[in-house]
Amino acid sequence: MDLADAAARGGGRKASDLFALSIDRLLFLFAILCLIAGAVAAWRGDAGLAAWIWTAGVVPVLLFLLITAVQAILRGRVGVDFIALLSMAGALLLDQQLAGVVIALMFTGGTVLEDYAGRRARRELTALLGRAPRQAHREIDGRLEDIEVEQVAIGEVVLVKHGEVVPVDGQLLAPEAVLDEASLTGEALPVQRRYGETVRSGGLNVGAPIRLKALSTAAESTYAGIIRLVEAAEAEKAPFVRLADRYALLFLPLALAIAGGAWLLTGDPVRALAVLVVATPCPLLLAAPVAIMGGMSAAARRGILVKGGGALEALASAATLVFDKTGTLTTGRARLVAIEARDGLPAEELLRLSASLDQMSSHPLAAAILEAARRRDLVLTMPEQVQEEAGSGLEGVIDGRRVRLGRLDYAVDRAEPPDWAERLAARAHEEGSSSVFVVVDGHLAGALLLADEIRAETPRALRRLRLAGLRRIIMLSGDRQDAAEVVAGALGVDTVLAERSPEDKVDAVRAERAEGVTIMTGDGVNDAPALAAADVGVAIGARGAGAAGEAADIVLVSDRLDRLAEGVSIARRTRRIARESVIAGMAMSAVGMLAAAFGFLPPLAGALLQEVIDVLVILNALRAIAAGGRPLAALPAETLGEIRAEHKALTPIFDQLRSLADRLDVDDRAALGTELQVIAHVVGERLLPHEQDDETRLHPEVAPLLGGHDPMAAISRTHREIVHLGRRLLRLIAEMPAEGPRDADLPALRRVLYSLDAILRLHFAQEEEIYDSLTADAGPGHEPAGTAARAPSPS
Repeated sequence: MDLADAAARGGGRKASDLFALSIDRLLFLFAILCLIAGAVAAWRGDAGLAAWIWTAGVVPVLLFLLITAVQAILRGRVGVDFIALLSMAGALLLDQQLAGVVIALMFTGGTVLEDYAGRRARRELTALLGRAPRQAHREIDGRLEDIEVEQVAIGEVVLVKHGEVVPVDGQLLAPEAVLDEASLTGEALPVQRRYGETVRSGGLNVGAPIRLKALSTAAESTYAGIIRLVEAAEAEKAPFVRLADRYALLFLPLALAIAGGAWLLTGDPVRALAVLVVATPCPLLLAAPVAIMGGMSAAARRGILVKGGGALEALASAATLVFDKTGTLTTGRARLVAIEARDGLPAEELLRLSASLDQMSSHPLAAAILEAARRRDLVLTMPEQVQEEAGSGLEGVIDGRRVRLGRLDYAVDRAEPPDWAERLAARAHEEGSSSVFVVVDGHLAGALLLADEIRAETPRALRRLRLAGLRRIIMLSGDRQDAAEVVAGALGVDTVLAERSPEDKVDAVRAERAEGVTIMTGDGVNDAPALAAADVGVAIGARGAGAAGEAADIVLVSDRLDRLAEGVSIARRTRRIARESVIAGMAMSAVGMLAAAFGFLPPLAGALLQEVIDVLVILNALRAIAAGGRPLAALPAETLGEIRAEHKALTPIFDQLRSLADRLDVDDRAALGTELQVIAHVVGERLLPHEQDDETRLHPEVAPLLGGHDPMAAISRTHREIVHLGRRLLRLIAEMPAEGPRDADLPALRRVLYSLDAILRLHFAQEEEIYDSLTADAGPGHEPAGTAARAPSPS
């Protein structure tokens, strides 16, 4: 695809559309001039000249309308413009030239108004096209060369200056990039990317100039994929517009019947003309498409690209929702969720040694371990003497210590693994997570647990979807049944369909379609057939511009599942507004027709009344543009940043609590006592003050934004329980002998440590969800502090 051509077409139409538009405007201006000139002639007493001028203003419009009506009939459609054609012709035949020119003016004015309203409604969509980059700065032999964006080849290095749009997807070669990705994701704040990360095309560079290694051509870039979706959105006519045509086909014989009856009963053809004038069906022609385009514009503003009005209407009617699991309900990538440190090695050091060695591995879990170490700002060391056994693990020397990590059988190297390691491996398998065991200097020092986590916004999104009217939620997965049920149980979906191939997913979607309008949501290539089979296919995330996006009807560009709930709300509101506008316009026209039939409305007054009706229904239809606006209440960005930074700093406490609880039966009680003193210091000096500060400072600020009598009551109750357990832990440790805990102390310590770990994980996850809901415009640049519920890893 040629992005430059797309940009040139960004705010425009086809040549034939532009020609038709210019004709409409010329006819409108000509009708105004004739109306004014005729009025001047009549004021000067020359009624004959006035009649001729008014007739001249009607004839061009009448001929143009006759041509378009004949074209519609040849295409098999009886257009409702036929009423306007009859009313103008009747006005000329009955010497009602003034009424005729007013009808011509109102009809052409309605067309111009429709174009304005449509362009206003499409503004959010066409803005994407208008921003398409046309040129790129390519580096060749140490110099820059300006080229057309289509000439960028994969592997070439391009420079993106401050204020320029990223032309192609690329790997960042600069230490850091600051990008405005609002056009891609709806994220209001700039996002930061680091060296080596992938940067998507379409983002605006708001920082220093950056260098990128091209990973795609312009035609295959993320932004080009989005543009293709936008063009499809503008090209497809909405089924609801066809519904308006069906309304009009009922309205046409009604109007003709009332006009004919008035003429037959009174013998006055002027009454029939007045009925036809009032019946000119501009509300039907204008209201539905303006509302549909307004809804699509509102959705695009929230990072929801709808390919056509038909998809928007089907979304509004949906009763069943089918989700793919991996990458849709979950993040779709491995993430460190727990560190099990043994042999006296601190958890942070265990992670640092593992990440240092994993710098030399290309395994997907290695990337997750490296990311976890970077998030904790650990200083890594370049390993030496690295040896990797594909699929099993690797070993090497880090700071003089030999480190070995991988599967349990690889880590222990044919030795009998300890009981705790076997229990941990069994637990990981049961939960659907992955375990990486770490051996340091010949001793099994611990393990890292990694899992595909449930998206932070998923629980809230499912609740909002049920509130929006979705009656049935189904989870589809190719994963094992037990692993899928872990996620389903955490989210409360109605049905779990696991171990399904792409073909099985299609069959499942078809079965649900037989029961009602069905939405299918997925993100991968294997979801594309099911997306195409559904009434509404929804592709989620940046990957939605690929195979899934091509098969889908809607793409959630912002990579946030809660945008789907917004989309359903926008669709339902849009459909309601469109229907209101059509029915209200028809009802007002029907009342006007009856008034004209009984002689209360002459043709001229009827034409003026019809224009008032036109304006009212179009203004009502334009309300759809406001659907799905941004939340009215939001925490300040600085406050949210502080909260997430505090949660990130406190999250390692969870691993320490669980690790200590698991190791209370060790023989070295003195070392255990030292570790307990350390955790007591952390709980007393950091955790409890944090909870107290939340209760006294933060919650009073949050409560008014949530609404209700006492919205933070449940969280406050959790705070009290955390404080209670924390103080109990401090008391138990304070009463412990200097040589370490006694046997009698261990049961109570174990209960408190496990309880505090569990409630802290739940509490932080609850707080993250609340604070995330108060983010003015969250997007993929935001990522919670790692407290989301654990989910199985992808199959």
